[in-house]
Amino acid sequence: MSEQGSARKSTLSRRDFLRLLAVGGVAMAFAPLIPFGNYMPNPKNDNLGREKVILPDGTHANLNSYPVNHAEVLTFPRTGDAALDAEAFRKWQLIRLPAELGGEANSVSAFRVFSNICVHLWCLWEYKTITPERPQNQGECPCHGSTYDPLTGKSTKGPASTQAAPSNVLPKLDLEADADGFLYIIPPTWGVNANGIVGYGRFL
Repeated sequence: MSEQGSARKSTLSRRDFLRLLAVGGVAMAFAPLIPFGNYMPNPKNDNLGREKVILPDGTHANLNSYPVNHAEVLTFPRTGDAALDAEAFRKWQLIRLPAELGGEANSVSAFRVFSNICVHLWCLWEYKTITPERPQNQGECPCHGSTYDPLTGKSTKGPASTQAAPSNVLPKLDLEADADGFLYIIPPTWGVNANGIVGYGRFL
């Protein structure tokens, strides 16, 4: 190949690269304006009613017996179909807060229910309690190190914490308790200004 042909090929490659950079830049500029949450596989509000908080062992959660500073994984909404109920987007962490955050209160204020899906890249995070190596109780994502405040669901460290609102706060469910202390999930409103959008987040 002649030097002129080689130079032309190199020029075309640089031009294509610059064009690709320009298209990518435009896409990044408009990305925050696209309502990605509308396309997430969220549970539907259709026929969702007040639902019992059922623990993994099949028992109905009760605020009189659920341990302080403890978490269990819930399925919501439950369908009765094992395959559907195993979907990650139906998994939630039921947390009874540590004592210093109000976990000893004999009311639903002692509890939080956050989506189990990390708002960074959709891994499943876990609730971790204080150890000599861990100075605070927090949610921790094993994939990329994002952490979450158990009181608010807001990311405190890692890539999820650097994301713009609402994609730095976990979606939540609201609870109520009957006279005997049994816990129920109040029908949620899926939206960033309400309970949030699973996999996307909510405004705090």
